[in-house]
Amino acid sequence: MQRFGCSQRNALRVVKMSTSTYLYKAVKKDESALKMRIKEITDTRVHYGYRRVHVMLRREGHRDNVKRVYRLYREEGLSLRLKRPRRNKAAKLRQPKQLAHAMNEIWSMDFVADALFDGRKLRMLTVVDLFTRECLAIEVGQSLKGEDVVRTLSDVCVQRGLPGTIKTDNGSEFISKVMDKWAYERGVELDFSRPGKPTDNAAVESFNGRLRQECLNASWFLSLADAKTKIEAWRRYYNESRPHSALEWATPAEFARSCCLQAATAMSEKPEVSTSEWY
Repeated sequence: MQRFGCSQRNALRVVKMSTSTYLYKAVKKDESALKMRIKEITDTRVHYGYRRVHVMLRREGHRDNVKRVYRLYREEGLSLRLKRPRRNKAAKLRQPKQLAHAMNEIWSMDFVADALFDGRKLRMLTVVDLFTRECLAIEVGQSLKGEDVVRTLSDVCVQRGLPGTIKTDNGSEFISKVMDKWAYERGVELDFSRPGKPTDNAAVESFNGRLRQECLNASWFLSLADAKTKIEAWRRYYNESRPHSALEWATPAEFARSCCLQAATAMSEKPEVSTSEWY
C-alpha cells in the first residue's frame, strides 16, 4: 500500500472499513461442554429437535444462539426427524377448527392403549385443556368404563373448575348414559367428532403421540402400579418442564400461571361501581 503513497489506515478509510474489522482474527471457542450437554439432553429425550434442545439450554443459563446449537446437533448426528409426506389438498380438514380462547373453555379427551411387560392390556384416559395445553389427567387402568371417565372428570373439576365443552370421539365410554347424565347436570357440552375423522380431535391425538413417543415406548411397565407412577411422573414433566412450541416455548404450567395472573390483574384494575350508580 505504501508503494502507491497510501497508508494502510487511509486505504481502510477509502473502502470504509474499520481497523478492528480488518485486523480481526477468529478465536475458536471450546464447544466440548456444550456438545456434551446437548448429547445428555437428547440421550434422555430422543425425540427432541434442535429448537427444543436450544430452549432447554437457555433455561439452564447457556447463552449460545440457535445456529450454534443446530450446527452441533447436526455434527453429532442427532437429526432424527424425517420429512413429513405431502398431503393431498383434498385431505384438508373439512370441519372448521374450534379454537379455545380461555382456560377451561374446551377440554379434549381420548383413550390410549398399551401393555405391561407380560402382555397384559393397559388403557389410559387422557384429558387436555386446549388453551393452556396442560394435561389435566391421565387415568391408568386395565379396564376403564364410563364410570371411570366420570370419576376422573369429577376429580379434575374439583381443583380446576368445570369446562364449557369437552371434545371426544364416539367411544362407548363417552356416549354412555352415566357420561351424558354427568354433563347434563353440570351444563357441560359434549362435542363428538365425526366417525372416522380423528382430525376433528387433533389436539388430543397430537398429545397422545407425544405420550407414546416419550413415555410409553421408552418405558417398561412391570405392574399397574409401576405404570401409574411412571406415567404420572411424565405428565408432571410435560406440564412443568417440557417447553411447548405453540406457547412460545413456555411450559403449559407457566402459560397457565401467566393467564391466571393476567386475569387477576384485569379484575383488580376494573373500576368499582358505586351503589349510587345502580339507580
